[in-house]
Amino acid sequence: MRTNEGTASLEKALDVLEAVGSASQGLSQVELAERTRLPKTTLYRIIASLVSRGMLRRDPLRKVYRLGFRYLELVRNAYLKPDLVAAASFELRALRDLTGETAYLAVLDGNQVMSLERCDGAHPVRSAASLGQSKPVYCTGQGKAILSVLGDAARDEILKGLTLAPLTPLTITDRRRLLAELRVTRARGYAIDDEEIREGVRCVAAPIVDGGGKVHGALSVAGPAYRLTRARLDLLGPELADAARRVGSQLAVVEQPRSADPIQAASGDWAFHGAFPRWSTRRQCLYWADTLAPAIRVLENGQERQLASLDTPVIGVELHPDGVLVAQQNGWQLIDDAGRTISQGAWRIGKPSALCVDTQGLIWGSLKQAGGWKLGCYEREASFHSHWNLSEPIEALAWNSDGQALYALAPESGSIYLLTPGHPTIRRFATLPKGSGCLSGLALDNHGGVWTALRDGWSVVQFSADGSLERLIGVPVPCPTDLAFGGPHLDRLYITSSRHALTREALTSAPLAGFLLEACPGQVGCKAVETSGIERPARLRLQAADSGPARPSSQQGAN
Repeated sequence: MRTNEGTASLEKALDVLEAVGSASQGLSQVELAERTRLPKTTLYRIIASLVSRGMLRRDPLRKVYRLGFRYLELVRNAYLKPDLVAAASFELRALRDLTGETAYLAVLDGNQVMSLERCDGAHPVRSAASLGQSKPVYCTGQGKAILSVLGDAARDEILKGLTLAPLTPLTITDRRRLLAELRVTRARGYAIDDEEIREGVRCVAAPIVDGGGKVHGALSVAGPAYRLTRARLDLLGPELADAARRVGSQLAVVEQPRSADPIQAASGDWAFHGAFPRWSTRRQCLYWADTLAPAIRVLENGQERQLASLDTPVIGVELHPDGVLVAQQNGWQLIDDAGRTISQGAWRIGKPSALCVDTQGLIWGSLKQAGGWKLGCYEREASFHSHWNLSEPIEALAWNSDGQALYALAPESGSIYLLTPGHPTIRRFATLPKGSGCLSGLALDNHGGVWTALRDGWSVVQFSADGSLERLIGVPVPCPTDLAFGGPHLDRLYITSSRHALTREALTSAPLAGFLLEACPGQVGCKAVETSGIERPARLRLQAADSGPARPSSQQGAN
């Protein structure tokens, strides 16, 4: 008897939820009583319980009940697809506007497909499948699109337990014919549902696959067969395939569980302004600088030590066969492995604002000259040879692994520029609005990705090879300043940070400010990064102005 009473109470609560959920404007308590035919006292108790659990909410202005946001949260958590829905939203609207028909986003749900999002068409008579409704995978455009790009084992696992029941006279019920159609679908990039699940309705769909080959779902357009002719479906197919590719490009390549604390302090003590992390593959250590309390530090085998204390602020650090080459306000210093400082002379042609080393060991920099900024390299005689002119300051430079592209970071405009040797053209590779933070530092990965930190933005970002924003990773400090890949397998991301000028309140919220941070990119939701591993030591000693031309080090390229 108690079981029956409990079931009856549950049925009544579900009746209330369904009644409220089907009313777009909400329902008053009087309207709910009329629709559910429940006694007022019973209805009041059910409403009170549902409101307390967040399943219902009361609109205080209109005095009606509507579904609560806890309901939406549970649905979101159950399917874990918020990024997919967000990435697909623009494309769904664009497909609706292109075709006038209803556009859908669907995902695989066991051996069925389920619609997660819908953008209704412009016509009074249109497709309007319910969200959350599961449909057979074998006779829908969405299902066939997804099946076509799954691996053989995954596809066979789904199909082996299915009975290909005929839902219309055109439903494919022969397994060999279905497999043949899936091969055609894979080759052309889109699937067609030719009145196979419902007579009078056609659909064209394309699979959503990320850069790592993971299948996330499908986009589709559906409508009456008299408007979506077979000829029109074949014209729309490539459009669906392009839209699905754009959605896939926005999704994470590898989704790995996040650790409880994915970003940790790698240094034992903070710096006023940490910067210029440089990983030495030969020495298996990371050099970095405190630019304001001038010092060069070394992280080796998990232990940190101070290599050298300096007299003037540091403006650049690069690897050198004999140690590290340090640029300061008054000139160059070479610091050897024992921490001895050897002066390389004062600036002869102006102080650089950014430095880097190319694959040949030549030092490149940015100088302010003649009202603009010059990018070029330092020649053997310590002269500067300009290659490009820019109108704004450059604060970081980085060459790609094959030496065919130089990236230059300009914080004033929030831009990263791409420069190609031998070509005077300067291309804007990527831009972020100032509200994101101030771009600071550059690092490249082996997939063509470009990484930078966002000072005052509490994050670092990764741009893909085409310049689109691929990842934004939150960090526990407000001012990350620079970054580098290192570690025995070059799979660690090192991030320097600053605590200079932070308020006491800010430091309380960010106790790791100023520390060298260490993260594994896979633990912070990124695709695994595999850097090129090319050591780039500066191969020239830069001599003082009165000591003659610079000579190549006898150990050039040996670092």
